[in-house]
Amino acid sequence: MATVQVSEAEKVYILHGIRDDLRVDGRGCEDYRHMEIETDVVSNTDGSAKVTLGHTAVLVGVKADIGKPRPMVPNEGYFEFFVDCSANATPEFEGRGGEELGTELSNTLYKVFNNKHSVDLKSLCISAGEHCWVLYVDVLLLQCDGNLYDAISVAIKAALFNTKIPRVHISADEEGGKEIELSDDPYDCMRLNVENVPCIVTLCKVGHRHVVDATLQEKACSVASLIISVTHKGTVTCTRKVGGGSLDPESIFEMTEAGKRVGKNLHAPLMKLLQQEESLGKTRQKVGFLG
Repeated sequence: MATVQVSEAEKVYILHGIRDDLRVDGRGCEDYRHMEIETDVVSNTDGSAKVTLGHTAVLVGVKADIGKPRPMVPNEGYFEFFVDCSANATPEFEGRGGEELGTELSNTLYKVFNNKHSVDLKSLCISAGEHCWVLYVDVLLLQCDGNLYDAISVAIKAALFNTKIPRVHISADEEGGKEIELSDDPYDCMRLNVENVPCIVTLCKVGHRHVVDATLQEKACSVASLIISVTHKGTVTCTRKVGGGSLDPESIFEMTEAGKRVGKNLHAPLMKLLQQEESLGKTRQKVGFLG
């Protein structure tokens, strides 16, 4: 993970500000930075989204491919995650520097999203035990200024909302086998129900308080962080503690409650924004270098 050097005087300034619920950039302890979301930004994918959170930028592309169901769940499709930590995001990712972080992010995303509570995996089944849809989710880190998990989870939810999977028609061939045909009509497609797809909220313990959407400077003052994935109903689907420090039970409880509160409030405006953008169709203005 990208890091910055912070002097002792800066640490004291940051700690005292957070103690009084006033962070360096003027936010409260449970406030996010300005977030920009844009969908349908990569043409050769079935769904894509770009999210900018402060100075953290993430690009996600979803590609649907036909594969074989896993033996344990023959009537379900599944996800595959790959995270590419671009050296443009931070010099620390040069060479093999970003591989370990990419693997760590991919494993966490797999636990959060690849389960029946997040997405209806049965809807990805084409024929039980034989064919299913495999959704390959590729994440590219374009810029890194802290809080990668939250930005990536929002980008994945937006990309899945934007994903259009071709309708499948199964017919019998002359030998009695099954023949799969994909619809050529771009409007004859299947959409995923992303209502239950969780968003990740990362809470960093700084001093005796915790903050949401920490910058790299605040992260340098943090002893440990708690990663919580929360659905639109406020249900926690996954928790993970990161960082070298320890968290006492009371802090974990307070951070979990705060994460549930923040995560629940994140879903409604996100879904409203995605629906508004889709309603604009091709008339919407594309911004940034992908425009």
